[in-house]
Amino acid sequence: MNGVPEKILPDGCCSLFRDGRAELGKPDGILRCAILFVIVCQTGNLRADPPPGSQWEPIPEVTDEFAGDKLDSAKWFDHNPGWKGREPGFFSPDNVSVSDGKLHLTARVENLKDLPAGYHTFTTAAVKSRAKVKYGYFEIKCRPMKSKASSAFWFYDITNEEWTEIDVFEICGAGDKWKNTYNMNAHVFHTPTDGTHWSKGDTWKAPFDFADGFHVYALEWDKEIIKWWVDGKVVRELKNTHWHQPLNMNFDSETMPEWFGLPEKESLPSTFSIEYVRSWKRIGNPQQSTQGGGSKATR
Repeated sequence: MNGVPEKILPDGCCSLFRDGRAELGKPDGILRCAILFVIVCQTGNLRADPPPGSQWEPIPEVTDEFAGDKLDSAKWFDHNPGWKGREPGFFSPDNVSVSDGKLHLTARVENLKDLPAGYHTFTTAAVKSRAKVKYGYFEIKCRPMKSKASSAFWFYDITNEEWTEIDVFEICGAGDKWKNTYNMNAHVFHTPTDGTHWSKGDTWKAPFDFADGFHVYALEWDKEIIKWWVDGKVVRELKNTHWHQPLNMNFDSETMPEWFGLPEKESLPSTFSIEYVRSWKRIGNPQQSTQGGGSKATR
C-alpha cells in the first residue's frame, strides 16, 4: 500500500478492486468483496490512492477528513490572512463551517457593517493552509456550490522573489455557459527571471454538472510535470517550467463579476462542500518539502 489514510478499501477487498480479481479460495474475502461492490455501486468513486508507479507517504499538515464540528485551527485559517476576497464578495469566517464529516464554504447575500471600500452585497468564504508544500499529489472529494459565486481549489504564495500560483479548479456551478466547464490554470506573477504576469490556462468539459454531486479532483505536481485529475483520470498535463516554489493550499468562493458574472441573489445561500483533502509526497524525493506557518502574502 502507498501510505493511504483511513476511509480506504478494507483488507480482503483490495485484490478485487485494485487487481481485478478475488482469491476464490477465501470465502471471507469473497463475502467482503461482494459487500464492498454493492457499497461502491451505491456511493460512486471511492478512489483514495495516489497514482501508481511510485511509493508515497501522507502529508499530514494538509490532510483532513473534516471530522468533528469545527475547523482544525492547527492546520487551517478560516479566512485568508492577506486577502479580503474578490470585490464585491467579502471573505467572512462565519461562512466557514464543519459538520456531517465535511468542510462547508458558503456564499450569501449579506451586507456586513464596516466593510472596507469595495465590499458589499455578498459575503463568501476562504480556507487557507498554515503549511506550505512543494510537489506531491493532492486530492479532494467535493461538491461545488450551485451558484455563480465560484468554488475553487488552488495553491499560491507571494514573496519578494517569487509569486506563483496553480489553480486546480475554479468552477461556476450555475448558468449554461459554465456549469460543466473545469477551469485550470498556472500563473507566474513574478520570479527572478519573469517580471510580468503570464499564465497557462486550459479547460475541460465534464460530462456532468459539477454542483449535482460529489466527485474526486486532484493535482499531481512534481519537478517535471503538473497533472490535473478528475475521478481518477488525467484531464490535463503541463510541463513544469516555473512552479517550484513552496505554496499554501486554498479552498475558497469568490464573486467573479468580470468572468462568471455576479451571482443571482435568489441562488444564495449556496455551499461548496468538501468531504476530505488527502495529500501525499513521493518517498525518497529530495526536491519535495513541507513548511509550517502561515503566509505573510498580500493575497
